[in-house]
Amino acid sequence: MTEPATIQQSPPHDDPRPLVNIITPVGMLGYGLKEHETAQAINDALRNGAPTSIILDSGSTDSGPEKLALGTMSAPRYNYVRDLTKLMRLSNRFNIPVIFGSAGGDGSDDHVREIVKIVEEIAAEKGNEQYKFKTISVFSNIDKSFVHERLRAGAVSGCGKPVPPLSPENIDAVPRICSQMGPEPFYDAMAANPDFNMIAGGRTYDPAPYVAYAAHVTNTSFQDTATEEKRRLFGAFTHMGKIMECGASCARPKGSGATATVYADASFDIVPHDPASRCTPISVSAHALYEKTRPDILAGPGGWLDLTNSTYEQRPDNRTVRCRGATFTFSRDAGKKYQIKLEAAKVQGYRTQYMGSYHDPILIERLDIVLDRIKMYVEFQHQDTRDTWKVDWHVYGRDTINKTTGKPGEVFLIGEAVAPTQELANSLMSTARVATVHVPYPGMKATAGSFAYGLGGKTEIPLGPCAEFCIYHLVDLEEGEERLALASPSSELAKSLYHQEIAMIGKGAPPTPPLASVSDGSPSEQNPMKEHDKTFSIPHDDEPDPSTVPVPRTLGELAGVLRSKNSGPFEVTFDAMFKTAQEYSLVKEAGFLTTANIAQLYALKEEDIVWSGFFDQALAWKATIPRLFNGKPQANGGFMESDVHGSQKYAPLFNMQLPESLVNKLEALRQEGK
Repeated sequence: MTEPATIQQSPPHDDPRPLVNIITPVGMLGYGLKEHETAQAINDALRNGAPTSIILDSGSTDSGPEKLALGTMSAPRYNYVRDLTKLMRLSNRFNIPVIFGSAGGDGSDDHVREIVKIVEEIAAEKGNEQYKFKTISVFSNIDKSFVHERLRAGAVSGCGKPVPPLSPENIDAVPRICSQMGPEPFYDAMAANPDFNMIAGGRTYDPAPYVAYAAHVTNTSFQDTATEEKRRLFGAFTHMGKIMECGASCARPKGSGATATVYADASFDIVPHDPASRCTPISVSAHALYEKTRPDILAGPGGWLDLTNSTYEQRPDNRTVRCRGATFTFSRDAGKKYQIKLEAAKVQGYRTQYMGSYHDPILIERLDIVLDRIKMYVEFQHQDTRDTWKVDWHVYGRDTINKTTGKPGEVFLIGEAVAPTQELANSLMSTARVATVHVPYPGMKATAGSFAYGLGGKTEIPLGPCAEFCIYHLVDLEEGEERLALASPSSELAKSLYHQEIAMIGKGAPPTPPLASVSDGSPSEQNPMKEHDKTFSIPHDDEPDPSTVPVPRTLGELAGVLRSKNSGPFEVTFDAMFKTAQEYSLVKEAGFLTTANIAQLYALKEEDIVWSGFFDQALAWKATIPRLFNGKPQANGGFMESDVHGSQKYAPLFNMQLPESLVNKLEALRQEGK
């Protein structure tokens, strides 16, 4: 069987004219980047003469609602100082701009200002006297009055099937509302300030800075977007940004940094920075599935990306993949309103936890009885409390068997309480811990206590405010509101939702444009790079010999990739990718990856499944389900969260038994290959 038609080998033709190069050193600002590796990538990219920029993401809802509710950042401030120090050094050395969105993790106005403050501190450090960065801050906070008005007008809807309707009370309860900007505010900022050196953006649709920079340097305006040429170009820009915002996650093995080059024929190349990694047509096409509700039609601010006819071509170096065929349809061209996503979170109470373990096999066999009795005792001791509170447990190792005795081994418990005050939450957990130690149970022998606790020298651990997402909604915009306000408040552009601040940071001379002749990639004498930055590399494990691996009998054994991840705070999405076109075809024919089977596996109704289907370009199957707690929709990061990324939800799929008929065909396929 041949590879799918969407996966091609490189034809022997000259490359089209390069339009723009984009360097992404890492998928998230604050997570660490390799300076020497990035410098080499910039050096290589500049050789084709196209405009070049460093662009990266800085935000996500994956880690939960605390950033929005409490004003914290995704990474420690030290991490941002470390990464921005390297990025500014690279920008100054190669005279190329640095652009990032969703500053600080949530992209709030306060975090944009905090990140720019870090830039100012770095520029003022001894040895950086030559720095001069024209820095544009683009802000994305939205007034509550605006959201109230649009809600009353019926112009607000949930972003996804599981998202509950927005209430006025939730609007009032949040400290800030961030909106996910499209590319237009970035594009407007660049057009008005073409000599910029850095853009620090508020909450941003992840591909937006990539789209904006590519559109800016190619003079591709946001006017007359219904033409086939514009649909193809914006399709290429957006598809490229969708892949690049995660760095080299699209490579095998996945790495940190990647480079994209977009060409005049609306194709683009992706190549990882790590010489030990490579992009393949499957690994790149598979990235359309990552964190997405569905893999083919991807909605964003002001339109949607269509990957139905996308193709992926291995280049002669065997590390680069060329992508083609994506289109972007602007909402207005389809007679629809421009929509942006609103994000906000509120404090629902205060949390406390305690933790420890049970080792007694008699107790472990009666664990449900024990936990019920503990909860009854907590309720009894707080029966005069009128406040609403909750107590529950995370249980780990329930089915563990001691290999020596054959009896239950060890169960680890984390008790969790949420209450209106920290004092009450502490009391609930203290009471629960005491009961956990001394609760009687049938067959009890350990009368001195059954619970091992005291990790870190603590009995109970106050956790502070408990945040929860309460706004994750789409709002309709009127024409022009998606743009950046560049004029006075009394002008026509006053209706623009977004505004900017411009600062000249540093005391050096303005940087000159990148030179056509570039360096050999060696570090400059003024800013030598540390040796460990040049040589650090994650070891890559070798693949086992397929002939030594038993014929797979579960989905986890068969799939080359099997993963789960958030698709926004209210959904979890599953991806299964297969190693060969033959195996993929057999899986499709077997007909066991159905909506009904997934619903049964995850105790859902079929109508609850958000999306399920196959994606031929990646030899993949995908399903998306709502996040639930006790049978009700609940966003990530709230009370009783234990997998905030959703990255371990695939376990039931991993153990899913393959139909015997499929196992037989896989066995026959293996025999044919011998």
